[in-house]
Order: sequence, then structure tokens, then C-alpha cells
Amino acid sequence: MPRAHQVEIFFSILYRRLLKHGVFTSEHDLAEQMLAFIETYNQAAKPFKWTYTGKVLEA
Repeated sequence: MPRAHQVEIFFSILYRRLLKHGVFTSEHDLAEQMLAFIETYNQAAKPFKWTYTGKVLEA
């Protein structure tokens, strides 16, 4: 499986923690909840632990 880029990992977290079970009354409500999630997430975020060894892939 190819490595995911950091932004893909973040959107996966956003989906699992907010969007999957969220209830939004309007687009504005969705935007407000997403911004609140991002603000909270940024306060507690820790760097991702990368495990890729750097080995060259064989063709």
C-alpha cells in the first residue's frame, strides 16, 4: 500500500472524528464545526510517526 500524504491522513482523521457521525443543519453549520474541530485538533496535535524505511521499491 502506498504511503499516504499528511493531508490525506488529516482528512481521514477529520472524516472519522467529525464527518462520519456528525449532524449538520446547514453548510454554515458544517463549516463552523469543521473550523472548531481543526482549532481543537491543532492544540493537541502531535507529529505523525513515520515508519517508512526508505528502501527503494522494486519494479
